[in-house]
Amino acid sequence: MGKGKKIIGGPLIIGGRTLSLSKAIRAGDFVFLTGQIPMKNGEPMTTGTIEDQTKAILEDIKATLEEAECNMSDVVKSMIWLRERADFPGFNKIYGDYFPKEPPARSAVVSELLVDVRVEIEVIAYKPV
Repeated sequence: MGKGKKIIGGPLIIGGRTLSLSKAIRAGDFVFLTGQIPMKNGEPMTTGTIEDQTKAILEDIKATLEEAECNMSDVVKSMIWLRERADFPGFNKIYGDYFPKEPPARSAVVSELLVDVRVEIEVIAYKPV
């Protein structure tokens, strides 16, 4: 494949609308995933606990990484946006289950989100081609 740029996955469609972003992009040895929100049956998961929403996102991230021939252990950086500071312990418990050894570098902030969900997660993976 070389060191070029490759789109991973098909177009993202929510509520019948095609979004102007890519699910993930491989650029050389790195795979950049779009920020993931919790989804259920093709729609944003606006209900459920922080644990439920975090697990839904991390399962989607895992599936997207597999499309890019990567796995969770290839993640080198994650960025987390939480709607509520009080959700951090519940988020962190589930997150830790997905990265039990050599966890990636991480940033986490409390921020208003564009969709009515509790959390958004973005990751970067490193896997040489």
